[in-house]
Amino acid sequence: MGELKIRKAKGSKNIHTGVCHILATFNNTKVTFTDQSGNVISWSSSGKCNFRGSRKSTAYAAQVVCQDAGKVAMSHGLKEVAVKVKGPGMGRDSAVRALQSLGLHVTTIIDVTPVPHNGCRPPKRRRV
Repeated sequence: MGELKIRKAKGSKNIHTGVCHILATFNNTKVTFTDQSGNVISWSSSGKCNFRGSRKSTAYAAQVVCQDAGKVAMSHGLKEVAVKVKGPGMGRDSAVRALQSLGLHVTTIIDVTPVPHNGCRPPKRRRV
């Protein structure tokens, strides 16, 4: 594959370091790029990338979503990111790999999945 050509975006924010928030649930994958103070640079989700139904939760969908949001973020000058991964979905690992293949320098990978201290009662077990 050839080198990706990324142009400067109009109204470029000119940010070099940022945070990539990856939310991988059982049904969807969402990726948001922010600067250090939390202002959104770019975002994408499986539905935005034309995945529907059960295809939204796949690892391939997470890879495409990460590339989609990453290209826009890189056009704003983003070069290195700290990755925060949340949720139990299939797209966790493939999303981080997609970031590295784009050419972004990943500084840290943090798992910020909330863990309950025996909070809400879980839904009843499925009988299949």
